[in-house]
Amino acid sequence: MIVLRFFALLLAFIGVLAGCAMAVLLGILMLRFLPVLIAVVLACMVFWWLLKKAAVRISGGDA
Repeated sequence: MIVLRFFALLLAFIGVLAGCAMAVLLGILMLRFLPVLIAVVLACMVFWWLLKKAAVRISGGDA
């Protein structure tokens, strides 16, 4: 059971590292190539529009 938990935590750690690496690489790519920045901004705007259309409220703090 300990070995299984170790492998699960190892995979979670590798997943977090891969996610952080992809976020950094996407940031660098957005700074170097303007169409990627435009695509990300448009994707965020469409996502915000869909959330507003579906009446989903995201509240922070003590909800």
